[in-house]
Order: sequence, then C-alpha cells, then structure tokens
Amino acid sequence: MGGPEPLPVASLTGGEVLGPTGRPTRVHPTPAPLYQHGPARIVALCNQKGGVGKTTTTINLGAALAEHGRRVLLVDFDPQGALSVGLGVQPGQLDRTVYDLLMDASLAVDDVLLKTAVAGMDLLPSNIDLSAAEVQLVNEVAREQTLARTLQSVVADYDVVLIDCQPSLGLLTVNALTAADGVIIPLECEYFALRGVALLMQTIDKVRERLNPQLHVDGVLATMYDGRTLHSREVLARVVEVFGDAVYDTVISRTVRFPETTVAGKPITDYAPSSPGATAYRTLALEVLAR
Repeated sequence: MGGPEPLPVASLTGGEVLGPTGRPTRVHPTPAPLYQHGPARIVALCNQKGGVGKTTTTINLGAALAEHGRRVLLVDFDPQGALSVGLGVQPGQLDRTVYDLLMDASLAVDDVLLKTAVAGMDLLPSNIDLSAAEVQLVNEVAREQTLARTLQSVVADYDVVLIDCQPSLGLLTVNALTAADGVIIPLECEYFALRGVALLMQTIDKVRERLNPQLHVDGVLATMYDGRTLHSREVLARVVEVFGDAVYDTVISRTVRFPETTVAGKPITDYAPSSPGATAYRTLALEVLAR
C-alpha cells in the first residue's frame, strides 16, 4: 500500500532472503485504480479466542485498502463495540446500531451508517445492545441469514466489507460466516491460540456445508509476533506447517503503537503512517488484493 516491505530475514543457506514465515519474500504489485465500485467481497475476521488482533486488523486493513481507492464498509459485529471505539465512536451514545438493523426490517443501512475519518471507509457501529440479538434471533425464520439480508442492499456500493466478529462461535458469528464470501483468521503467535483453531475450522466447514457453500478461508494472519522469542518463531513455523499457503506472508508484530491508536481513535496508517505496523498492514492489503 505504498510502503516498503518489512525487513526480511536472510537465511543461513546460501543467501536466499526469507520472511518470518520461512518462505521467500514476495513483492505484490500495486493494484490498478478502480473506475467503478462493487459488488463487494464480504470478509469475516473470525477467531473465537479474544485478544488476537481481529479488531486491530479490521480497522487497519480497511484503512489500507481505502488508501488504494477501495470503498470499504466495516461492520462492528461484537457487542463490546471495540471496532467502533477504535474509530473514535462512543458506543454508549449511539441512537442506532447494527442491532437495530438486524431487528427492525423497516430500517435502511443508511439510517445507521457512520462516515469515518478515513476517506472511502464507512462503519456500521455496535454496542452492548447487540448481545440481545443472539437470544432474540433464536425464534426467527432463517435466523442465520439475518446479517446477509441486511447487507444485501449495500453490497453494490462497496468493494470490500469487513466484519469484525465477536470472540465466540455463537449465532452472531454464524451469521457473519453465512454472509461472508471469505474468512481471515487472525492468529496470535502463542501456543494456546493455535490449539483453538481446529474448532473454528470445524465451524467454518459446517457453515459451508449447510448454509453458505461459497465460504472460503482467504487466509491465516499471524499476529502479535515477536521474532526475538523462540516461542513466537516456533508457533509461526507450526502455523505455516499446518496451514501452508493459506498463511499470509505478512506477519503483524507486537508494537506499543496499536494500543495508542485505539486511544486516539484512528487507524495506525493515519496515527503513525511511517511505523512498522502501518507498513505491515499496507503490505497485507496488497497481499489481500493480490489473492
């Protein structure tokens, strides 16, 4: 996304340059500009484990895609409202949220939509009200398709829709997976984070078989990586061993900048545009577009 590639690590076997994943680094081309928008590809960022970087990735990947002229819609589908907070929105002060869209068929998406400070990136915000949706949707017909029906009216207006899922595999997450074309799995480079992915993959397989045959795992994103520790390097190597080419070349390293951006209510591409974190998400955006 206009920034340099993260510094590669040289292998010890003849000078071939390898990235943190142990594979040769690949340079992804800058995508051609778009002269018309839509229909959007809907991507759910999903992992039932909390604190793995779903919200951080949703915000910063969205902002990096918008830098390339893509029209992006972010959907905060977590009752904690962290995505909304991370973009400077106070969830407790919202009159309408994505919960109202799910429960009130008379509402239009534009009634809830918020413009963000990032040009070309919009937000459907959330707050604690969304936690009631899982209970209220249980008795609805085709309850798993509720979000898909809600988004149908705006797919033509965007190039990418990113859904920030809650850290569970409940009905809200199933709704997100049913609405999505693809899934990005942020995965913390920590042993216990890796253990839980098998259950997530089972859920994705069930949704594909029963509700959404087109659902595809777009990629696994290694987050919170610390190349100084043997543990991080071993976990990343294991992730690549298990998921192969599904693992993005881009690796998101730990940095104090990410918590700072949450307080500031800005993407890192705006808050610290020349930082390694901003560079990493710009590189990820190129990789996502190339796939």
